[in-house]
Amino acid sequence: MILWKTIDIAEHERVLLYVRDQFKQVLGPGRHRVSTLKGKVRQETYDITEVVFRHPKEKFLLSHYPEKLAMHLEQFDLKDTEVGLLYRNGHLMNVLAPGSLFTVWKGVEDIRVDVIDINNHYQIEESLIGLLGRGIKIGQSREVVNAIAYAEVVDEHVGLLLVNGKLEKILQPGSYGFWKYNRSIAVKMLDLRLQAMEVSGQEILTKDRVSLRINLTGSYKIKDPQIVASKVNDYAGFIYRELQLSLREIVGTQSLDGLLEDKDALNSVITQSTREKLAEYGIQLMSVGVKDIILPGEMKQILNRVVEAQKEAEANLIKRREETQAMRSLHNAAKMMENNPVLLRLKELEALERVTGKIDKISVYGGLDSVLNDLVKLAPVKT
Repeated sequence: MILWKTIDIAEHERVLLYVRDQFKQVLGPGRHRVSTLKGKVRQETYDITEVVFRHPKEKFLLSHYPEKLAMHLEQFDLKDTEVGLLYRNGHLMNVLAPGSLFTVWKGVEDIRVDVIDINNHYQIEESLIGLLGRGIKIGQSREVVNAIAYAEVVDEHVGLLLVNGKLEKILQPGSYGFWKYNRSIAVKMLDLRLQAMEVSGQEILTKDRVSLRINLTGSYKIKDPQIVASKVNDYAGFIYRELQLSLREIVGTQSLDGLLEDKDALNSVITQSTREKLAEYGIQLMSVGVKDIILPGEMKQILNRVVEAQKEAEANLIKRREETQAMRSLHNAAKMMENNPVLLRLKELEALERVTGKIDKISVYGGLDSVLNDLVKLAPVKT
């Protein structure tokens, strides 16, 4: 019968000693002789260089044998509303979730746990955001990913912080971190820059029952993010529908000719009717413009014929006006020549000059006097 059991323990090891499955003590480095007279001796050996003490009945042992374990183990027990930042030798290494029990071997490393109460204060301090959100090691750990909601608000944007579905605050450009434990955290971004909206392919009937397809464009800016967030679920869809309804309402009161003649007036009316409605929801409408008014094929042909007829009528009117002016000039010239034989003879000579300019050869009989006073006979050129 063996009365003693020898246990050798290395420098980096610790042993939990059990006799008849009852915990007795922690054995340090060296050789130990344990009596077996009181029952079966069992040992659990731990490598303390792993620092963290892990045992299936860890909480039971620490609560029932605090005086035996206090010299060797250090315990960090977090409440349900607390988060722990684990530092090892001055370096932030991990995040401990609320309600965690974290136990380490003493004397191996400098272990520190900074406890943060997150019951009411769930925003992470700016000094920790870089380490927790972007740190090469800590920022990639699964615990940190599950623990932190990280948000970055870029320039010309704002962030809407929603906690448990309720809007808590407006986040200005910058980096933010929030503890996700015990609450739902979401950050919705709003773009404050000038944005464009296209309302395309709207089939609308005019006042005179002509079917048109109109493409509309508009530009807008968000002026009050809090009102937009609290009153409008989908602000882009809301703007689109308001422009669409305004366009349909106004076009339905206008004739085709009126729309084609003055698109700027249509833009102005749509802007005025929509701007006030959008302003109630924190949105500023900057401008509205009709890009295209597209007619059906048959209507295009009809309008082309109308335009062609109008232009032809205008051309005929101009032609008649010019003919009337020419006849008036001829009439005035004839009256002048009727009472002035010399002027009449000059007009005859002028006509003769124009005719002779086209004649290759002229035969004149009777001298210059015959040309001035008698009938001029033009003979064709003989070949």
